[in-house]
Amino acid sequence: MADPGEGGGGGFATFIPLILIILVFYMFFIRPQLKKQKEARKYRESLKKGDKVITIGGIHGKITEVQEKTFTIEVAPDIKFRVEKSAVAMDGPQEQQLSEKR
Repeated sequence: MADPGEGGGGGFATFIPLILIILVFYMFFIRPQLKKQKEARKYRESLKKGDKVITIGGIHGKITEVQEKTFTIEVAPDIKFRVEKSAVAMDGPQEQQLSEKR
């Protein structure tokens, strides 16, 4: 009968590569995505009446009303859409607002 210490190399040592892969995956993929989602949520919560936005569908407009889960945006005179807050993209309006302030 063989000793338990011989052959096979130990239980924990076999899991070290798996643990390292999971750690690398978390650090390079999951953590940045969670941070990006948090920033997007914070951005959407900070939007107020009069802010210019772009939806994820590419529609440009100005917020005319803020509800709990939706925005009403005006895309042209007397043309208004109600969109979910999650449908507002984070990209374009920030860059536009920064360039307008300069």
